[in-house]
Amino acid sequence: MDLGLKGMAALVAGASRGLGAAIAMELAKEGARVAINGRDPSRLRQTADHILSHTGSHVFPLPGDLSRPEVPSRLVETAVQELGSLDILVTNSGGPPPARFEELSDEEWQKAIDLLLLSTVRLIRSALPHLRRASAPSVLTITSYSVKQPIPNLVLSNSLRAAVAGLTKTLALELGGDGIRFNSILPAWTETERAVELMSDQARRAGISLEEQRRRIAAASPLGRMARPEEFARVATFLCSPAASFVTGAMLTVDGGMYKGTF
Repeated sequence: MDLGLKGMAALVAGASRGLGAAIAMELAKEGARVAINGRDPSRLRQTADHILSHTGSHVFPLPGDLSRPEVPSRLVETAVQELGSLDILVTNSGGPPPARFEELSDEEWQKAIDLLLLSTVRLIRSALPHLRRASAPSVLTITSYSVKQPIPNLVLSNSLRAAVAGLTKTLALELGGDGIRFNSILPAWTETERAVELMSDQARRAGISLEEQRRRIAAASPLGRMARPEEFARVATFLCSPAASFVTGAMLTVDGGMYKGTF
């Protein structure tokens, strides 16, 4: 299937590694022009070079910390300068630290709000004027299956990713008349560095090895394993593409059946 992405301009936030980097790779494979963001300039450049070596597509690395209020607007404007336009925005960021409710201060809550929720708000706000000029604009927010089924010891992520999902659905309703589609993907455990960090914390709290915790998580899926980043990224790429032109307001789990609810 031709997804219709050739020549389209995409900005993928939080893309120096993990899920964001995998999405950028798949978009580039489909012929999109891609800009990527991350906090570590060196790592971001390595990711851009890696995508170039595998796809032949030049990727623009745009370093910046999305939790800082001035960065999202600057990032969007720089991406438009480099790409010439903006058709696709993927909002994503690193996750907040694992913790239980009583372990957290107001300052830690505020940092998580800036990182997960306000970065998304600011990116979308800055992108809207450019998306309104696009022929097939799309916004994809990356949240988590914890929106439907909270994950132990992740109260910050559980709470704020649900807020991002609510924002996504609301904007799908408010801005559908402008032709802009808004969707969210709710991934479950995927083989990324972030997942290893979270599993290590869970293993420590449970008094078991990392490998045992990994085995328990894999067993929670009917498929008996965690996802690979490219499996997630292919779904994300489809949702961003004109091939999904009548899909908006969707909260799609990519979880290998780990979420046990019907809806």
